[in-house]
Amino acid sequence: MRPAHPEGAVEEVRTIQHWIGGRQAAGTSTRTGTVWNPATGEHQADVLLADPADVDAAVAAASEAFQSWSQTSLSKRAKILFAFRQLVDARAQDLAEIIADEHGKVVSDALGEVQRGLEVVEFACGIPHLLKGDYSDQVSTGVDVFSFREPLGVVAGITPFNFPVMVPMWMHPVAIACGNTFVLKPSERDPSASMLVAELWAEAGLPDGVFSVVHGDKTSVDAILDHPGISAVSFVGSTPIARYIHERASVSGKRVQALGGAKNHAIVMPDADVDFASEHMVAAAFGSAGERCMAISAAVTVGDAGDGLVDAVAAKAAKVRVGPGRDAASEMGPVVTAAARDRIVGLIGSGAEQGASLAVDGRDYVVDGHENGFWVGPTVIDRVTPEMDVYREEIFGPVLSVVRVETVDDAIALVNANPYGNGTAIFTSSGEAARRFQRGVQVGMIGINVPIPVPMAYYSFGGWKDSLFGDKHVHGPEGVSFYTRAKVVTSRWPHVDNPVGASYHFPTHQ
Repeated sequence: MRPAHPEGAVEEVRTIQHWIGGRQAAGTSTRTGTVWNPATGEHQADVLLADPADVDAAVAAASEAFQSWSQTSLSKRAKILFAFRQLVDARAQDLAEIIADEHGKVVSDALGEVQRGLEVVEFACGIPHLLKGDYSDQVSTGVDVFSFREPLGVVAGITPFNFPVMVPMWMHPVAIACGNTFVLKPSERDPSASMLVAELWAEAGLPDGVFSVVHGDKTSVDAILDHPGISAVSFVGSTPIARYIHERASVSGKRVQALGGAKNHAIVMPDADVDFASEHMVAAAFGSAGERCMAISAAVTVGDAGDGLVDAVAAKAAKVRVGPGRDAASEMGPVVTAAARDRIVGLIGSGAEQGASLAVDGRDYVVDGHENGFWVGPTVIDRVTPEMDVYREEIFGPVLSVVRVETVDDAIALVNANPYGNGTAIFTSSGEAARRFQRGVQVGMIGINVPIPVPMAYYSFGGWKDSLFGDKHVHGPEGVSFYTRAKVVTSRWPHVDNPVGASYHFPTHQ
């Protein structure tokens, strides 16, 4: 609902605009989307939804800026990146509070998100080293070969609601450092953080047009995918949309990295420390209300580990402090929208209907003073089987399903049978079991006694199977490779008094 004046008149909500050419822009479209406060259920802002003309304007500004930005020295680029890093660090609290207000996650969790984004900025600050080429002297008589990498041009990022700062920062700092210009289409559910990031880029000295933000829905996404002026698209979101992004953008001749959904398993061996495993399991399942692509949503207990783990997890889940993101006492906030809440509640119900046992039921959760918020409490569902909807679906909510198997090989087979391959973990005190697991699972990111195995920025992030479409993971070394293309130069400088004769034979190295 919109707040009202004492006289009863409805107060005008703010409208979030685009960022094009170094400034806020209203664009041509008058369509808007609603930005909610998930903790209160209030309509707190409207966001403009771009049409193709708005995307054209952003690409035009980016194309013009690319002509000079791509030729800017590496040292000048790095200087701007260092300045941007300092500004983001100084405004981390402001960014975290914006995230809490629009996404719903607690401020302390949002601060962690900002920090992980900053780590990618810090990685990108080393761009002079990261773009070093290769050189081979005298590969043939008087002939040398060397290589270097050049930026692609205008590139775009389409990012999800669950990490409105971190996920875009997996993309744009690396792309911009490599000499590209970047058009960001963030989630329309929590768009304000991207606008502050745009302001910080400008304050850091980034030239106008190098970083743009266009808000929108499928209309703007399709305009990005089809636009002939965009050379590459990065995406993070659900698997059906990732597949759609990859197919449509590839047809348009673009380079694409599209990260899809996840069903992350955590295997608990009988020799695991139950208190340690359950504590980390609860944090990994219910942190950010389970709205993480790396959340643990399936606990797989091996042998006789099941009863003890379920008892421990249920006891800890019941004690999670659920409340508004701005409340420092809160450990878990609401989910992002009423529709998300209703979908999650429906999947919990289907689990019970299909024969699973609800150890902790988070439906009908209410937070005093915030009765209109989008709440789902921590939920633990025991004796789930792979045929159940609650196992097959990516729930993206605070729901932990417990599946029981007999051996570690059964656990590996269960993980490998799942269509997703984003992240997985094992809790064990056995090095042999851990090594068998890490070599056997068909998953891109693996944790050993680490429940959320998100690599550091100097490694790359990405899954396998239906969790990734395209051949490059995001940020890290593969991010640099994705946002650049190689040139190889073979050169000869013949002596003026001793020219080299040409040959009709295929050239060989002599």
